[in-house]
Amino acid sequence: MPGAGILDKPLSRGRSELHISTFAFLLSEIVAYSHKRAESIPDLERRLATIGKRVGDRVLELLCLRDSSKPKRETKLNGILLFVHTSVWKALFGKQADLLEKDDDHDNQYMITDHDMLVNRFVSVPRDMGGFNCASFVAGIVEAVLDGAHFPATVTAHNSPATGAKGVTLLIKFDLTALPPNAIEA
Repeated sequence: MPGAGILDKPLSRGRSELHISTFAFLLSEIVAYSHKRAESIPDLERRLATIGKRVGDRVLELLCLRDSSKPKRETKLNGILLFVHTSVWKALFGKQADLLEKDDDHDNQYMITDHDMLVNRFVSVPRDMGGFNCASFVAGIVEAVLDGAHFPATVTAHNSPATGAKGVTLLIKFDLTALPPNAIEA
């Protein structure tokens, strides 16, 4: 149909319409905007996570609307983690995350690792900003997706030597008292 606008397209199409350079520019502006208002590196990371949470709310809504084959809500912890590891990651970055693992020492902690985090690919951190991690934005997205699916958690982004210079591990700490009944599978 000639002249069809973006509102005329079905939700199931147009998943990869954003060019990488556009994303890089938008992300750099988000970081610059947040940096101007931040008082410290932890404050900057909190601000990026807050913006990420607003994006995460919309990502969850969009993915639920697109996937009409699964009309039910996920009720198992492993199921929601696999949803984030595969579906959310593919929607955001065009691939699934590299690794999903459970922390052996804590029942409520899981880790998602991406060896080449897209948000860190275009960022060079000045020396005076030390441990700043731009992936706090993605941590906010994941936290909002989990919270919107009724799996409240705190998500933080961490650089680790095992993931390489641009790799990130997201540490997910679930609030076990607020999880749906029978969410943890035996």
